[in-house]
Amino acid sequence: MTPAEPLDPAFFARPADKVARALLGALIVSRLEGETAIGRIVETEAYVGPHDPASHAAERIGRTRRNETMFGPPGIAYVYRSYGVHWCLNAVTDTADYPAAVLIRAIEPIVGLDVMRLRRWGRRSRGPDTAIGSGPGKLTAALGITGALDGHSLDREPLFFAPGKRVHSRRIETSARIGVTKASDWPLRFVVVGSPHASR
Repeated sequence: MTPAEPLDPAFFARPADKVARALLGALIVSRLEGETAIGRIVETEAYVGPHDPASHAAERIGRTRRNETMFGPPGIAYVYRSYGVHWCLNAVTDTADYPAAVLIRAIEPIVGLDVMRLRRWGRRSRGPDTAIGSGPGKLTAALGITGALDGHSLDREPLFFAPGKRVHSRRIETSARIGVTKASDWPLRFVVVGSPHASR
C-alpha cells in the first residue's frame, strides 16, 4: 500500500474538535526503525484550548516544559508519556500559541502487521489483531513512536498523517472523553461506529 501525499499542515489549522472528527479514517504512516507500519485512525479525542480544564495546557497550568509543544504551530506531534509508562500521540491544532490538540486513541492496523505484533507482544506471546492499536499507548508501541518525535512535523518522514477513507458522519459516534476527571462530560471523543479496533 502506497499512501497519498501527507496531510498539509493547513488541515490541522482548525479547532481541535473539527480536526478530531476529520481525522477518523486518515492514515498514520510510520517508517521508524527501518520498518513501515500503517494504521487507520478509528478513535480520537479533542482538547480544545486553554479553557478546557482537562487539557495539559489548561489556564490553571499555563505554559510549561511539558506542554510547550502544544503552543507550537498546527500539524506537529505532541508526544508525552502517560503515567510514566505509555507514550501518547497528539496532533497539535488550531493556531500557534493557542494550545489545542487531538489525542489519537486507536488505530486499525493496515500495513506492517508482523512488525506491529512484534513491537506489542514480542516473539512468544501475542493478542488479537484488534488489540494491536486499541488504545493510545498501544498504538504508539505498535508504530514505534516515542518522545523523540515530540515536535515532529506530521507532514514528513519518518512519521506522517495521510488521507484515508472518509468516514460519513452517520458512522461517527460522539461521547465523553475517557480517563479525565475534569470536564468529563464534554462530548469530545469521536469513534468509528462498530470498529472492533477502538479502545474498550
